[in-house]
Amino acid sequence: MRIESITLRKLKMRLKSAFETSFGITHDRTVVLVEVLADGLTGWSEVTALEDPFFNSETVDTAWLIIRGFLVPLILGKEIGSAAEIPRIVSAIRGHEMARAGIENAFWDVEAQQKNLSLSKLLGGAQSEIKCGVSLGLQATSEVLLEKVAVELHAGYQRIKLKIKPGKDLEVVRAVRNAHPGILLSVDANSAYTLADLEHLKRFDEFNLLMMEQPLWWDDIANHARLQRHLKTSLCLDESIRHVRDAETALDLGAARIINIKVGRVGGHASAREIQALCLARNIPVWCGGMLECGIGRAHNIAVSSLPGYTLPGDVSASKRYWEEDVIDPPVEVSPRGTIQVPTSPGLGYHIRRDLIERWTTEKETWRAR
Repeated sequence: MRIESITLRKLKMRLKSAFETSFGITHDRTVVLVEVLADGLTGWSEVTALEDPFFNSETVDTAWLIIRGFLVPLILGKEIGSAAEIPRIVSAIRGHEMARAGIENAFWDVEAQQKNLSLSKLLGGAQSEIKCGVSLGLQATSEVLLEKVAVELHAGYQRIKLKIKPGKDLEVVRAVRNAHPGILLSVDANSAYTLADLEHLKRFDEFNLLMMEQPLWWDDIANHARLQRHLKTSLCLDESIRHVRDAETALDLGAARIINIKVGRVGGHASAREIQALCLARNIPVWCGGMLECGIGRAHNIAVSSLPGYTLPGDVSASKRYWEEDVIDPPVEVSPRGTIQVPTSPGLGYHIRRDLIERWTTEKETWRAR
């Protein structure tokens, strides 16, 4: 395929309700969309970076600069045989995984359309539907949280994940576990603790959790291995895993029994498939995490979640949980039993709402091959 043009857009999208984690509260999302044109076909993807460098070192603005200044010059006008070639072409760029994923993933959409395949099938997906969980942000009180948990369980979600931080952790989790002793329950700390909190973190073992996600430093694997040796609860790594080498190191050291694969965080579908293959070979369960994506990023997450080894409910939930309107049609919907059907039509499998994209665009830049 010949890469004819690349367009970046910033959209301002308002969340239906604020989402609070250990590193801040989000009311609005600045969504960066990538649109590529190759051989007359249009592919779409989403750059999943946040506005601030609090999840990882990237932001929407740094991703825009890296795409404009480095990625576009490397690939515009090139002839490529498949989307899997993109990582090699841009391999000189260190880090900036979310920027690289934003470019690469759009070409997976194009290639799937070229081959008349769904993105899921092109990636190697084998599931016709995926299991869904929800991630609940920090709440003002345990009572408010319990109300939200009840709503999500009634909607059918198969796993509840609670965001935690020091001062809002044990009591919160205890309240939910006491109210729902049989549900699949996990917690996510987003690096809010240190090894000095070891005795405190050991107390989570009483709650029979599916996992504790990323309790320690975002870039630290060795100390998670030290912590795991003292816990019955399985650790899951998120921010620490940027590529297959990180995943292999974590598994070799015993730092994680579960790995969260976020396609943007690991640099794109090619890297995500390498991590999935490694974990599958070692019988390590994986699941797909979320970054408050709009429907385009969500469609990519649905596709990757259909691959073998994605055995745990991921953070891929319904569009209506976050947005009054989404940029895809139909919006992502979750069945009463907590599943999402994997699209079977070519590419992402959803119609892109250009009308909404244009209405919500605050900045746009296009580069065309000569």
